[in-house]
Order: sequence, then C-alpha cells, then structure tokens
Amino acid sequence: MEHLPPLIAIVGPTAVGKTALSLELAHRLYAEIVSADSRQVYRRMDIGTAKPTLAERAAVVHHLIDIVDPDDEFSLAIYLDRARAALEDITARGKVPLLVGGTGQYLAALLEGWQIPRVPPQPELRAALEQEAHEYGAMALHARLAQVDPPAAAAIMPDNVRRVIRALEVYLITGEPISAQQTCQPPPYHIQTLWLQLPRAELYARIDARVDAMMAAGLLAEVQALLAAGYTWELPALSSLGYIQFRPYFAGSTELALCVQQLKYDTHAFARRQAGWFKRLPNIVTNERELMV
Repeated sequence: MEHLPPLIAIVGPTAVGKTALSLELAHRLYAEIVSADSRQVYRRMDIGTAKPTLAERAAVVHHLIDIVDPDDEFSLAIYLDRARAALEDITARGKVPLLVGGTGQYLAALLEGWQIPRVPPQPELRAALEQEAHEYGAMALHARLAQVDPPAAAAIMPDNVRRVIRALEVYLITGEPISAQQTCQPPPYHIQTLWLQLPRAELYARIDARVDAMMAAGLLAEVQALLAAGYTWELPALSSLGYIQFRPYFAGSTELALCVQQLKYDTHAFARRQAGWFKRLPNIVTNERELMV
C-alpha cells in the first residue's frame, strides 16, 4: 500500500464537525476536498444541505458541490464517475484528496470500488413501480424484490422505495439481479478513513442548534424559493432531509414550529442510521493523530 497515493476520507454523522476539520487538514496537507454528500450536488440548496460557505470554498478547492439543478437526473453511477475523475485529477496534480461527507452509500461505493450496472433510468417503468408501491404499499414492492434478488432486498430497507425501484428496474431490464452485477474493484489509493464521533446527547444538541441556525439563516425562504421556481416535492432533491419536513407547513396543515421539531427528530434518526454505513469503510481511525500521510 505504501506505493499508492493517499486518499483520506473524513466521515461522521451530520453536525459532528466534518467541514471544520476538513478545512484545517486541507491547509495542512496541501489537499483538495471531494464532497460525498448526495444533496450538496444541487444548486439553490445551500442552507438545508449545510454546504461549506462561499468563503470556505474559496479558501480550499471543493469538488462535486453545485453541479446539477434540483430537477436534474443524478444517480450513484453519475456520482462515482465524477468523484473518480476528481480524485484522479487531484492526485495527478500532486495534491492529497480529502473525501468528506456523510452519505454512506456514496462513501462505501467509492472506497470499496463498486462497479455499478449501467442501466439508464426507465421513466415509464419507474412510474409503474411507484404506482404499485402507492397502491399496495412499500412492503409489497420490497417483497417482490426479495423474490427475484434476495441479497439486494436484504441490503435495502423496505421504506427506501427509491432504491427498491432501482433494484427492480435493473432486474427487469437486464434479467439479472442487481446484486450479481455490483462487483467491487478496490480503488488505486492508500485509503484511511477518519470517523468522527460524539456522545449521542452532545450530537443531538449540536443537530438541534444547527437546525435553529439554519432557520435563522433563511431555510424557510430557501424552500419557498425552490417551490416558486417550479421544483416539486416529488423530486429526490426536495424529498430529502431538510426540505420535505416543511411540506405540511406549505400545505397549510401544520404549524412551522412542528415542522422544525420534526426536522430535528428526523435528523437525529438519520445520524443513528449513518453509523451502519461508516463501520464498513476501510482502514478506520477515530483520531486525526492516527492518520499517516
């Protein structure tokens, strides 16, 4: 591994402090940052995704932030293509790439070297599967996946309808389970994963404080501007954490304070789930002093 170029991943739950540490390390290591956040790819979505500020992005080069509009098609396969190209470019220029984010699937796919089936989206098929989930429930659609691809079904939560639909889409188009097509080829880097953690009570307090800060910074106006621009709640961008919680408020069915509280609760739950992805990542250390660069 010593002859391979370094790749440092800074991972951890939302609000744990990844951005601040990544900026510090980037200055020390002559590094550039590659985002591993599935929502920071979207333009116009700044506050709710906790993007690094413009000043922070001016101080350190960031990749894969603000690269698509909220209604553009974006997938894991697209992310991997763009992220791998960014890593190769950074390394070729003699700099250290820092992979920073909390989207577990993106992190695992990149660091484990997933090879993704190249099946383009099938809008009509997806619409039919979405209707099936609406009529019969997410569990029924998940059970259908379990019949044709048990390993994929075991790896996908039944309530993650979008991933269930994608797995069924690949099977129905190719005739082969997506689990059989998702091979791994280790990436050509000496990988170290710095996993930032905090006691749960302290993390929840930081999450709540950050949500309050987002509201003070204009999160509600950001959501309103997205809706006014014609973006809909059904888009993956607006159905994500930090945005979908405000749908009842704009529908006039609940008070704003309840939406804010729901956002805090949902972010707590998301932070708990993130650990399931992080623990599988390669060469984990929990203290920056353990990094070898």
